[in-house]
Amino acid sequence: MIAFGLNSAAYVSEIIRAGIQNVNPGQMDAARPLGMPGGLAMHAIILPQAFRNILPVLGNEFVVLLKETSVVGFIGGMDLMRMGDIIRSKTCEAYVPLCRWPPSTSCSPWAFQRCCNSLSGA
Repeated sequence: MIAFGLNSAAYVSEIIRAGIQNVNPGQMDAARPLGMPGGLAMHAIILPQAFRNILPVLGNEFVVLLKETSVVGFIGGMDLMRMGDIIRSKTCEAYVPLCRWPPSTSCSPWAFQRCCNSLSGA
């Protein structure tokens, strides 16, 4: 998940940078003679215009991130089921991996650890 966050953050920062650079530089030049400092001009003039260009691309980036995490979640689930098959083949316990797999995908690790400890009697 950290890798997805860093990758998406890099794309979003590039999208925002490109949106700001896409605004005509004359807008900032026009704000200076009015006595606006750079920060106020950026906030009141440049960013609202850039936001109009940035919004559709950010929506696309959100959809891409949603698709990527869904694919990885499916592959991760398949890997967990494969590990359950390996455990069943080595220990001949058919139900233990199947009972432990769903909590591992839906509960936090702390709650899953508590469930495993209570099942093992520790």
